[in-house]
Amino acid sequence: MKFRPCIDIHNGKVKQIVGGSLSDVGSAATENFVSSKDAVFYGRMYRELGLSGGHMILLNPVDSPYYESTKRQAMETLKAVPGDLQIGGGITSDNALEFLDAGADKVIVTSYVFKGGKINMANLKRLVKTVGRGNIVLDLSCKRTDEGTYMVVTDRWQKLTDVELCEATLDELSEYCDEFLVHAADVEGKQSGIEENVVKILSSWGKRAITYAGGISSISDIKLIKKLGKGKVDVTVGSALDIFGGPLKMQDVIDACK
Repeated sequence: MKFRPCIDIHNGKVKQIVGGSLSDVGSAATENFVSSKDAVFYGRMYRELGLSGGHMILLNPVDSPYYESTKRQAMETLKAVPGDLQIGGGITSDNALEFLDAGADKVIVTSYVFKGGKINMANLKRLVKTVGRGNIVLDLSCKRTDEGTYMVVTDRWQKLTDVELCEATLDELSEYCDEFLVHAADVEGKQSGIEENVVKILSSWGKRAITYAGGISSISDIKLIKKLGKGKVDVTVGSALDIFGGPLKMQDVIDACK
């Protein structure tokens, strides 16, 4: 199990937020932490710690008045630590190469591939043709339904699709990407414990690299992911880290993932 670092940029600042609180109206979100440091600072920190394969997410939509300042920080970070970070947030076949050329390891895509609550195969194939499967991470962040299934959510976790997070979906989409990123959106940023069933779904498949994020509050949570994930599921920790105002020391988290 590998520890994957993260950088979330919202309204031009590095933040940790409650995932389900994002709203495009007024670019609002419930904040856990707002950093006085920029994204480049965190990118260089991760490089010094030998961490790679993490994700940097632009949390403002392209039509937001804050998008350009958010994107500017991201681009500066990619250029400062080329090849270290994946990037997501508003990625399409039209702009993916711009981010890869700037130094992104891979592009992370959700909303472009899920339109009208369904998988848009035309967009997905167009993206593969543009950048190649090996440069694509599909974000299958999900929310739990009343029936107990987990459905993919898009547009900064605001819109529910009819695509279930399950082995069949992972099988189908794995032909078009190199790895998956899955935020358990119901617990994202809450430090309330992990979505164990999501980890079990991911580990039961385990045919490509998969990173889980959401709800981690303790080293015990990380150890539980390692157990349930059978070593197949990598992990991201955000709000709970001391570098983002949380209780967990970075080195303890890195050690727990080894």
